[in-house]
Amino acid sequence: MSEGAELTRLTAADTAQAIAAGEVSAVEVTEAHLDRITATDDRIHAFLRVDSDGALSAARAVDGARASGGHLGPLAGVPLALKDVVVTEGLETTSGSNILAGWIPPYDATITSRMRAAGIIILGKTNMDEFAMGSSTENSAFGPSHNPWDLTRVPGGSSGGSSAAVAGFQAPLAIGTDTGGSIRQPAAVTGLVGAKPTYGGVSRYGLIAFSSSLDQAGPIARTVLDAALLHRVIAGHDPADSTSIDAPVPDVVAAARAGAGGDLGGLTVGVVRELSGDGYEPGVSAAFTDAVTRLEAGGAKVIEVSCPHFLYALPAYYLIAPSEASSNLARFDGVRYGLRVGDDGVNGLEEVMSLTRDAGFGAEVKRRIILGTYALSSGYYDAYYGQAQKVRTLITRDFAAAFEVCDVLVSPTTPTVAFPIGERADDPMAMYAADLCTLPASLAGLPALSVPCGLSEGLPVGLQVMAPALADDRMYHVAAAVEASYGHPLIDEVPPL
Repeated sequence: MSEGAELTRLTAADTAQAIAAGEVSAVEVTEAHLDRITATDDRIHAFLRVDSDGALSAARAVDGARASGGHLGPLAGVPLALKDVVVTEGLETTSGSNILAGWIPPYDATITSRMRAAGIIILGKTNMDEFAMGSSTENSAFGPSHNPWDLTRVPGGSSGGSSAAVAGFQAPLAIGTDTGGSIRQPAAVTGLVGAKPTYGGVSRYGLIAFSSSLDQAGPIARTVLDAALLHRVIAGHDPADSTSIDAPVPDVVAAARAGAGGDLGGLTVGVVRELSGDGYEPGVSAAFTDAVTRLEAGGAKVIEVSCPHFLYALPAYYLIAPSEASSNLARFDGVRYGLRVGDDGVNGLEEVMSLTRDAGFGAEVKRRIILGTYALSSGYYDAYYGQAQKVRTLITRDFAAAFEVCDVLVSPTTPTVAFPIGERADDPMAMYAADLCTLPASLAGLPALSVPCGLSEGLPVGLQVMAPALADDRMYHVAAAVEASYGHPLIDEVPPL
């Protein structure tokens, strides 16, 4: 294995340590990952655009700071793949949609600014389902990404480009966004760690909105510690975001390090009865059962809990999220920015809007806008959107009752392993079912994390760990113990490209 290839296999924590010690330069690390992208992305299609010049400039700045004795953060010099829904000043940001093709933002999202300040090297923008609507990246206007475990299969979605980049060793870290499971689900099917922080724990300022009461950015990484280190960088109160929580960030890094010792004594883990059974692949169920056994071996008390309203999370989500999307996406009208079609001096404003949206939005986005607009329309609001919000409250109450007797809840992250590209393209309901397990925590605004828990027929399976609000550290502790029980990160078993 060449030196460059070895650098791309390091964890984020080890990479940062090597840079800080002067064993390797940030430029060398960045060049190794850029070379890896060049060598593999024709098959993975994780990136929509690579910012080589910007990445190398940032790497040189880190090296300069180290040479002059300046302070380096715990992730300084570590490369990262950034989902294209996160705004970046001077770098095209499309949210996977033709309607924003060519848009160059004049500002950075808060999390972008925080990562730059921490010395993290942004390699480029990753592929995604258009406006984060999907579970496979097949809804991207720029073509699907491919799962490095099996290039004929999806890498999950909507953060599939980010998960594919990390699983393909193109970057040790990535940012995804999670509305109904779009960090956890792609992490699960690519053998990675993916965390959705408590809603409001990470700023949404500069994220192109899909569903404002659900959207949350978070880390994707190859180890629990790496995810925790990135979580710590991006988390914290932001006055620019009215939903940001003004509270101390839980010490997720200390929790991850403590959990790596494997001791879960004193913790009670609840297995959610409703997130199992029919529809779950046997191999997924077997891997989940094995993971629960490992929790018990670590000293945790395991009990079964019932959360009956979780069964209604799927229909509730697919009323709430499209309703909010129909409002958020109204701004894309061909007037202020982005694509404009039909502006020939003959068509009126309404015709230009109609032609622009028809050309700029894909089929899934149109489907959800129509569904959401209908649910919010006069005479139907109370029957659909209002009822869905009541179900959301019941799901939140189920969580509250469960956490009276448990410290964390666990379930499979997804009912199946990664499915073949194209298999569900014409079946929206089957596609939506990929998020069956992840939706309840999203609706309740609670932190949840997916950690690898084995393979099913050679493909990764994820264990979902859910915690109470602002107890993000608790889920990192449990996930690190599970990871430690396997002896090495599951991603080490990914077949070579």
